[in-house]
Amino acid sequence: MRERAVAIDSRAADAQIRTFHSFGSWFLRKFAEQTGLDSSFTVYDEDDMASIIKDIVPGMKPREYTTLVKQISLAKDYCLTPDDDLSKIESEFDLNLIYKKYQESLRATKNVDFGDLIMLPVQILEANKEVADYIHNRFKVIMVDEYQDSNIAQYRLLQELSGVKEGNDSYVCVVGDDDQSIYRFRGAEVENILTFQEKFPGTQIIKLETNYRSTGSILKTADLVVNKNAGRLGKTLVSAREEGDVPVLTFLPDQTFETNFVYELIKQSVAQGARYSDWAVFYRMNSQAREFETKFLHNNIPYEIYGSLKFLEREEIKDALAYISFFANHRDVVSFKRIVNKPARGIGDKTLKTILQNGMQTGENGELLYADFIDVLRSSLMSLSKKACEGAEKFIRIFEKLENSFSGEKLLADFISDVIHFSELDEYHKGSEDGEDDSRVENLRNLMKMEKPYKCTSEDLAAFLDSITLERTVGEKTDSSDGNAVVLSTLHNTKGLEFNRVVITGLEEGVFPYGNKTGPEIEEERRLFYVGVTRARDNLYITSTQKRFLYGHWEFVRPSRFIQEAATSFKIQGTVPFGFGRSNAQKVQTYSSFGRDASAFASNSENTELKELAAKWKKGLKVYNDDYGYGVITFQSTDSGELVVEVTFETGTRKKFMPQYQKGKLDIIKDGY
Repeated sequence: MRERAVAIDSRAADAQIRTFHSFGSWFLRKFAEQTGLDSSFTVYDEDDMASIIKDIVPGMKPREYTTLVKQISLAKDYCLTPDDDLSKIESEFDLNLIYKKYQESLRATKNVDFGDLIMLPVQILEANKEVADYIHNRFKVIMVDEYQDSNIAQYRLLQELSGVKEGNDSYVCVVGDDDQSIYRFRGAEVENILTFQEKFPGTQIIKLETNYRSTGSILKTADLVVNKNAGRLGKTLVSAREEGDVPVLTFLPDQTFETNFVYELIKQSVAQGARYSDWAVFYRMNSQAREFETKFLHNNIPYEIYGSLKFLEREEIKDALAYISFFANHRDVVSFKRIVNKPARGIGDKTLKTILQNGMQTGENGELLYADFIDVLRSSLMSLSKKACEGAEKFIRIFEKLENSFSGEKLLADFISDVIHFSELDEYHKGSEDGEDDSRVENLRNLMKMEKPYKCTSEDLAAFLDSITLERTVGEKTDSSDGNAVVLSTLHNTKGLEFNRVVITGLEEGVFPYGNKTGPEIEEERRLFYVGVTRARDNLYITSTQKRFLYGHWEFVRPSRFIQEAATSFKIQGTVPFGFGRSNAQKVQTYSSFGRDASAFASNSENTELKELAAKWKKGLKVYNDDYGYGVITFQSTDSGELVVEVTFETGTRKKFMPQYQKGKLDIIKDGY
């Protein structure tokens, strides 16, 4: 950016061209005396922060320290001190107390963390008029790019730098797109741009509405959804290109069909001369990538995971596979070293070194061999410290339980579920990734979803581990060195990218939009859809499935509300779900040239099929479910265009079902209990 600015005007060489944090570092070094810092201070990263917190609150789990680091960082992003009300962060800890002690320890080192680089300059400028006057005279023109991604602390810093509250005459220009504010989980605040005109009097808004990337048809899809948001400045994008092909919406039975559909799209286009790099496949959750990776690997389709790791490279997957490998072979020293103290069991490096030495044996030909490490641990218990001994015994018990769990009467997927649970990897990896609190756990669950129904036998376990090794090997061979690869990416990682052809997958309620979001959160999900759609230059494909493998089992899902909101912009193919398009019957019918006739699903709310289903599955009906036992339908709804019933079982458990899709899940009890 500096080079481009200087090329335009050589005077730009004297300008400050920095990130917010870089500017904060410059500011604090220049005015170190006002903060009690040394001008040569070090900026602590998250590991350094965790180290300080461990000294303050010893004995916590590693993930709890990670959580506290994030919460203290978020407090600073909100420009909140330990004396402020921190309830908006919703911490399970005494955050005010821990934050206060953390700040005292940090200040004692005369160093700062990343949050301080923004918050401390704000505090200095608010408290020190001499410094504020110097800054106001030093910087008369201030420009901020990507302003929609700024947080509260950065907004406060901009206010103080400009002197707007004092009536200073600095010129402030911010560039941003409120419809692309998608990082709320990192502290970004869309209100910064929405209320800019109020906070900076005399603001002139210049709307840049010409889009040079996407065709008109693609922009229509994006606009129809984001226009439903109340919190936006409002603009109408106009394409500098032609209308182009109408985006295609495809309804599919499940995610396996979805994967095959995307694979066929890519394969056919490449056969006709396209490049793999023309394509990008987007999804809301990292765990959705697994099936695409497997399909592409097995069919030699080069791909790259943008901004993230491939499935088998993820920490949580490596951990689970290490447990499985060690179960299959207690002499697997590599797997043993990875898992013996993960989660932490008090077996430190020194203890591990002793255990490894105890496990070394010399074979008949003088070669080095490793013993059964479970036996080694048992024989080493008396020589270990109390804490290490307890950890070793716990580790041994895990594999004793797994031995009892390993039975040819069940599937290997069920055994892997036991591995993840008995090892406590699910708890260890809970709540650890970029706004998706359970993404690592969901990845672990996806390890249980296998194309082949392996049985819980030694032969099938070996075959499964061989398949993983092969997948890793094939993956190395299919990596593209020339950039000609399909891109797989979460929607959050797509900003700034563009592709000729884009597929956005998983348009189902609970998947995208993610969870049960309402209010400002659902508006951010719409903006995320807008960002994903506008990455496409020429062709856009949307997929939605009837059921999806979620949380360790198959679940029936409903089409995303975003599909309904943009219904008139799509060409629809596949079997259209019952009830879809009800409010836009004629428009949907116009675009629906595939699958069931539009009139069959876009009729009025008096649909005969729905009424017949509701009459059969009425409130008070006694039913039976294999998992939950006997129960009674206590609630029924057709408001969504689908029949949903809630059953209260004898145990008190309440579960919702969609009888038209979940055949065999509920049996009607005609003669009572």
